[in-house]
Amino acid sequence: MKHSELKKAALRKAGVRAEYQALAPEFELLRQMLRARAQAGMSQADVAALMGTQAPAITRLESALSGGGHSPSIDTLKRYAEAVGYELQLKLVGKRKGASRRAISDKAAA
Repeated sequence: MKHSELKKAALRKAGVRAEYQALAPEFELLRQMLRARAQAGMSQADVAALMGTQAPAITRLESALSGGGHSPSIDTLKRYAEAVGYELQLKLVGKRKGASRRAISDKAAA
């Protein structure tokens, strides 16, 4: 069975689909990191050297993002981005327009 077929079959299950969707931001970040490293023409060892660490640490970092394991620190992600010639940018995106503002306003008024 091909990976795509296995994935499609697994995602038919609601629990699996929910977990997969919950990990979507990590998967997207990993795709961006791997693409940036490839475009820079760098190996994990190259990135590690620029970050002042060892190649296995970069392997663990990239693997953690693919499996929902330990979440790397923002500082680690910034150093990785800089090593491959990028800049890390973080942002908050509202889920429902105005919902967060009301909650913050309600807390401030209390």
